[in-house]
Amino acid sequence: MRKIKSAAVLGAGTMGASIAAHLANVGIPCLVLDIVPPGLSEEEKKDPALRTQLARQGVENLKKMKPSPLYDVNDVSLLTPGNLEDDLSKISGVDWVIEVVAERMEIKKSLFAQVEKYWKPGTIVTTNTSGLSVNEMVSECSPEFRKHFFGTHFFNPPRYMKLLEVIPGEETDPALVEFMKDFGDRVLGKGVVLAKDTPNFIGNRIGVYGLLATVAAMKEEGFTPEEVDAVTGPAMGRPKSATFRTLDMVGLDIFLHVAQNVGEKVTEDWEKAAFEIPEFLQQMNEKRWLGAKTGQGFYKKEKNGKEKKILTLDLDTMEYREQKKAKFGSLEAAKNASSVPGRIKALLKAGDKGSAFAWKALRDMMIYSAVKAEEIADDIVSVDRAMRWGFNWELGPFENWDAIGVKEAAQRIEEDGKEVPALVKEMLAAGIDSFYKKEEGKTFFYDFKTKSYKELEVPFGTIFISDYKEKNGVIKSNTGASLIDIGDGVACLEIHSQRQALGPDVLSMMMKAADEVEKNWEGLVVASDTKNFCVGANLMMILMEAQAEEWDELHLAVRQFQQAMMSLKYCDKPVVAAPHGMALGGGYEILAHCDRIMPAAETYMGLVELGVGVIPAGGGTKEMVLRSSEAHMDNKDVDLTQMVISAFMTVAQAKVGTSAKEAQNLGYMRPTDQVVVNQDRRIFDAKQAVLGLARAGYKAPQTRKIRVIGENGLGTIRAGLFNMKEGRQISEYDAFLAEKLAYIMCGGNVDANTWVTEQYLLDLEREVFVELCMQPKTQQRMAHILKTGKPLRN
Repeated sequence: MRKIKSAAVLGAGTMGASIAAHLANVGIPCLVLDIVPPGLSEEEKKDPALRTQLARQGVENLKKMKPSPLYDVNDVSLLTPGNLEDDLSKISGVDWVIEVVAERMEIKKSLFAQVEKYWKPGTIVTTNTSGLSVNEMVSECSPEFRKHFFGTHFFNPPRYMKLLEVIPGEETDPALVEFMKDFGDRVLGKGVVLAKDTPNFIGNRIGVYGLLATVAAMKEEGFTPEEVDAVTGPAMGRPKSATFRTLDMVGLDIFLHVAQNVGEKVTEDWEKAAFEIPEFLQQMNEKRWLGAKTGQGFYKKEKNGKEKKILTLDLDTMEYREQKKAKFGSLEAAKNASSVPGRIKALLKAGDKGSAFAWKALRDMMIYSAVKAEEIADDIVSVDRAMRWGFNWELGPFENWDAIGVKEAAQRIEEDGKEVPALVKEMLAAGIDSFYKKEEGKTFFYDFKTKSYKELEVPFGTIFISDYKEKNGVIKSNTGASLIDIGDGVACLEIHSQRQALGPDVLSMMMKAADEVEKNWEGLVVASDTKNFCVGANLMMILMEAQAEEWDELHLAVRQFQQAMMSLKYCDKPVVAAPHGMALGGGYEILAHCDRIMPAAETYMGLVELGVGVIPAGGGTKEMVLRSSEAHMDNKDVDLTQMVISAFMTVAQAKVGTSAKEAQNLGYMRPTDQVVVNQDRRIFDAKQAVLGLARAGYKAPQTRKIRVIGENGLGTIRAGLFNMKEGRQISEYDAFLAEKLAYIMCGGNVDANTWVTEQYLLDLEREVFVELCMQPKTQQRMAHILKTGKPLRN
């Protein structure tokens, strides 16, 4: 069976180094090769360090990049820098060679001629080109080499962007393509889309056209950049960065290069005209107003003393001015809609200037996608996935058609004097009026090859809770959470409250779920398909109770929270959590009480309560004490002080693991917990873990006592806090909060090595939590973060 145990990346620029970093993320050692720096003297050329300088710098830069391309910065040790003159022969010892050099055909062809000299037959070789012809690159290489060559186009940044376009060449071995699709999915965690070898493939072909269509609509409607971004962001089911903020992040020069590549390759006059670069973009490129990397693009940050403001480029005068907020009734209408299709419909139906612009931008992108679908992809699903996974659109082009209504959109296109695409005409003529439909829990899509619906296959190893709700039904449900049958005797607890916050409804369902599973099921998975796993307790509710001085109610609420957590921990059946997105505060406390955590690699996990002036009171503080020292708990000869202090610092500083691997390093996960790189596979894997534990004769954990470090440890922490406060590293109130946390984590006023129960620590948590809610400064912190989204240091 083919495996990729090692790789070589040729090109150590930002993209090449970042691809290498993602290989390191999944444990694959990688050579990183770049050219010998030009301009070295004859003497300098003899220095191996100078000859590998570009590759070494590329690898070193990974440690400083934000957001980090690495799950764990220590994994940079898996990358070995080298140069293309001295070290290219080393590729004979790797399983995969990835080319990521400059986007110029002659450079790539020359490099592949060199690569073939050292290529070990059977080794996969791919190019990361964003749009050049895969076949042309290796047209002068041997047939055997071409058989093992194809495109693997990662989207930037590789760690975070889900899309991986796989582009086979005319002679590529189909078995290798299938292998890479599976490897990209399971090992690299990508959403893999098969693309044809056409200019810019799928994502960039549609994306660049869509942006140029948006620019054309902007000029036609007299819109400003900030008005365009207001309409083409979340209101249209797109990211907050919308159009021009995205372009500033990507870099105008890169965008223009990709656009010009299509313009040069397409043959029809209308399409060439569509990819012509507007004059103002050419001017910006000449002035090097390329975006974030040059300090200015469509937007420019200006600092005046402590005050910072963002200016907008006036496209009429080509000068920067203060931003003007876009005000359209259509935007307000879209905000009030509860779904993405609802937002788009509301946006288009409002009948104002914003609606007119939004329709034109969407219309032209939808028409182009329908015209080009058969040329660039095997099916409409690939086009939609490419745009969702590569550009973070919530709906792809054909999903947009369905959201608006295919008949309605076609009629409006005709009214505008535009040609309805043949693909849409043939659908409607056959009585088919949507690109997708659902029947009996299955999804079907319109297949332009057979001109009929085809079932959308769900890849083996993936579970989407919405599908199981339709197929198997809901066992129990309330406003905040549901218990769902996900097959094979396993139930899933899904949190679907607003913003995935914890309230009495979620906690009640959690206890009912534990009871139901104990009686009738093999085990429980805790997971959801929502934006985040769980962002913690409902802070607004806590603040309102505190301001009303409802202290008994707060005590009761915390007790219920703790009981719900303990019902998971001591359930007679295995409980496995499969978090994703954010699992913060109370969200993490749920995880801490499960038998096993199987998070998506991109899970943000941590106890953040001190940032709002309280302590973790759902058992999170207790669990961090236990996890920090459980390996040595029963050995009285081992001093637990430094272990507990390390855990204390993690909680006191409200540290968050910005990847599951980092969370593991911070002590939020045990070594036995398993990270799932592909988020779509975490629920299936968690279900298998539940079944495995059940088959192995699972027995619920026994209640146990915890050895605490007592007053001696508390004294050590107090001394450290005093020094930090005196050194102005923390505020007086920070020190007050941290001491309250330390009091719990050390076990209160007891001697060192005293054994205490879990309930004892839970009682301390509850008492301290309510006491802190009484503090005016804590209430100020809560109010501030609810208003601004930022912590207050008072």
